[in-house]
Amino acid sequence: MSPSLVTYAFVAALLLSTALRCWLSTRQMRHVALHRDEVPAIFEGRVTLQAHQRAADYTLARGRHGLVAMAWSAALLLAWTLLGGLDALNALLRDALLERHGALVYQLALLAAFAVIGSLAELPLDWYETFRIEQRFGFNRMTPALWFADLAKGAALGAAIGLPLAALILWIMGASGGLWWLWAWIAWTAFNLLALVVYPTLIAPLFNKFEPLADGALVARVQALMQRCGFAAKGLFVMDGSRRSAHANAYFTGLGSSKRVVFFDTLLQRLSPGEVEAVLAHELGHFKHRHVLQRMVSLFALSLAALALLGWLASRSGFYLGLGVTPNLGAPNDALALLLFMLALPPFMFFVSPLMAQWSRRHEFQADAYACAQADGSELASALLKLHEDNATTLTPDPVYARFYYSHPPAGERLAALPAPHPA
Repeated sequence: MSPSLVTYAFVAALLLSTALRCWLSTRQMRHVALHRDEVPAIFEGRVTLQAHQRAADYTLARGRHGLVAMAWSAALLLAWTLLGGLDALNALLRDALLERHGALVYQLALLAAFAVIGSLAELPLDWYETFRIEQRFGFNRMTPALWFADLAKGAALGAAIGLPLAALILWIMGASGGLWWLWAWIAWTAFNLLALVVYPTLIAPLFNKFEPLADGALVARVQALMQRCGFAAKGLFVMDGSRRSAHANAYFTGLGSSKRVVFFDTLLQRLSPGEVEAVLAHELGHFKHRHVLQRMVSLFALSLAALALLGWLASRSGFYLGLGVTPNLGAPNDALALLLFMLALPPFMFFVSPLMAQWSRRHEFQADAYACAQADGSELASALLKLHEDNATTLTPDPVYARFYYSHPPAGERLAALPAPHPA
């Protein structure tokens, strides 16, 4: 494999994907700004001009921040690869740790150092988004102390889970021969399935409080809906989402008998019982149509293909040299290969995102149709309007941008397929 070919392909993918992302974002911002001062006809009488303009301003603020974040990410990617950042970090840690502590410690240190440096580089942007943009539009409820506490918990959890998993993957890469990628995929898949089981009871409570749903009438209504739909859950819980954000949501979590229904407290404060039932019926539609299973299978299939590709690339020096890294001669290159692959893959995968978004939008329409069959469709329409307003989601997205990025149909298309909400 020619190093120059790898370099040209990587640079071409990075430039094209960045240019396309920039073009799409500026299209979105121009389109939203152009339609800021008039509520679309389909929403007249349902959405106020003030709410519409707030959503437009929020979208524009996030769009401008997104352009800065995009440029910063591209610069970091080049710094890590072609400008020699990863090569320098690897040489530093290899010379300091390999001889004294062995190959595994050196490789784990390389993965950990990369993760820490990358996270620190992103912190200013995350801080600005939380304490400037989200704060300005009334969504942020986090204090700086809570923000730093979440960072500390996330880092500790990442080390406690990520380092043993990384050690296992590195051991498999070094001990399993040419088919290491297959055994690594089995280990990765098993880990993800285990995480789905333990996440609701062991991980999620580290960041939020979960209390049983106390509204007896709503509990009875939700249980009746789940019984009609043939769905069993281990419990109905309310999460203190308002502790961090004013955004509202509801979701299922867990796998098999560990499944839970979780409502954000902000959702219950905003929606009527009928609207909550309709939103939950939509989520049940995803399970009824096996959307969750389809996405899991597709994710595992893509990860298998990616690991197989990495298995082929990792044995070729051109892969390393073409991305700005000199491969080790007296030490394993497994951690280097993992990091380079993680860095180089996203610019190529970006061009697949419209297909995944289209697939997801089709699932959303199917789940909406199921919700209309199991609950009141007009209640679902009313709930969606409230959630769009509360989350400041623009009602006038650019059509091209929406087709490329949106995992959910734009509000106008989605509500057009639902019965009109009952008058307030």
